[in-house]
Amino acid sequence: MSSSHSPSTSIAPPTGRLALLVVGLCWLAVLFDGLDMFVYGSVLPHLLATKTFGLTPDQAGDLGSYATLGMLVGALAAGTVADRTGRKNLMVGCVALFSLASALCAASHSIEVFGLGRVLAGIGLGGLLPTAISMVSDYAGRGRAALTIGVLMTAHHTGGILSAYVAKWLVEPVGWRAAFWVCVLPLLFAPVLAKFLPESLSFLVAKGRTDEARALADRHRVELPQTEEKRTPADRWDALLHLFRAGAWLQTLLYWLASFGGLLLVYGVATWLPTLMRTEGYALSDALTFVVVFNLGGIAGMLLAGRAADRFGAPRISALWFALTAVGVHLFGVHMPTALTMLVVFLTGVFLNSAQVMVYATVSLRSAPEHRATAVGWTSGIGRFGAVFGPWLGGRLLSSGHGDWGFTAFAIAGLWSMLFIGTAALRGASREGGLGRPAEAR
Repeated sequence: MSSSHSPSTSIAPPTGRLALLVVGLCWLAVLFDGLDMFVYGSVLPHLLATKTFGLTPDQAGDLGSYATLGMLVGALAAGTVADRTGRKNLMVGCVALFSLASALCAASHSIEVFGLGRVLAGIGLGGLLPTAISMVSDYAGRGRAALTIGVLMTAHHTGGILSAYVAKWLVEPVGWRAAFWVCVLPLLFAPVLAKFLPESLSFLVAKGRTDEARALADRHRVELPQTEEKRTPADRWDALLHLFRAGAWLQTLLYWLASFGGLLLVYGVATWLPTLMRTEGYALSDALTFVVVFNLGGIAGMLLAGRAADRFGAPRISALWFALTAVGVHLFGVHMPTALTMLVVFLTGVFLNSAQVMVYATVSLRSAPEHRATAVGWTSGIGRFGAVFGPWLGGRLLSSGHGDWGFTAFAIAGLWSMLFIGTAALRGASREGGLGRPAEAR
């Protein structure tokens, strides 16, 4: 879509109640997403120490990959399903799915049933995040989209912090199952989401439900987006093919490769940080505290990166952040005084988590509204191959007695993503973005 059409497809700045409602509800949904995602890594040292299910390090890595395999399926399907059924319905379904899947994990008495629960949870987790990003992008004000996405993603790391405290407070006195029962509680939030979350205005207009969209826009005093015509099933395939037309294929490939390395790094570290820190000689309580500090850094990083990306461009900030992440993750393998290690973990959390989110922000900002959910969903989905590989790789290194190489391997992944998103930044500085937005969107 050309830049001349952008005023007609933008929504008024998010100063009204509607925008606050959308961002607030999506924030809570992503909070529960983060809790469910990080809880496995938080309880993993206990599972290995007690040999629950006869668990070995390589099996633990496989279990971590099961969840991310489910996330791959969820993320790849999210854009297409959201464009067909609506983003609201998909978000409600995803919250319900990963909550019920956590109940299956909590009640399981075999590694097979537990693994099935993690796969099902992963499908819900993978579908929720790109959908929530697309939703808040619809309501973000001009020039504030990256910051809005950054604010949304602070919820994911707040969920990570909550998972560490759930593990510290419940696992030893009550047992590991209690942590997963806590992850069932978001099921109570699904009806709230269904009742109060409005549907995407651009989706309603694209589906021809203009009266409903107009009533919603009038009630909350926001601008009604415009599209030329109602979308058809063929249009949904066209949204995917659009990512490869003309010169767009190369930019799309760069985003996908960057996302692969970024999610390998994010989920490899999220799964194995407490366990690998234990192998470095830190106490279990300190290892779980590292999870809290890491996610506190993630919250700070989302806010910092969002502002920096809105000013300098999301791909440029992402490339710089990945480079700094590679340095920090490599230093995890160097045993230092605990206070210094906490500082390194915090700073690495600042850069690592927001680096990957800025890949999503880049794709969202450079996508035409009618293709945005598909573009973000497929970028996230292809990246999930890295998310599957990361936990598996950590488990294999640990089981083979090379756990000290784990952080080095993850640091290399950071350099990989720096290379590809950095190349995308250089290309986007002098030509139209590959996914339907002009270069001025950066």
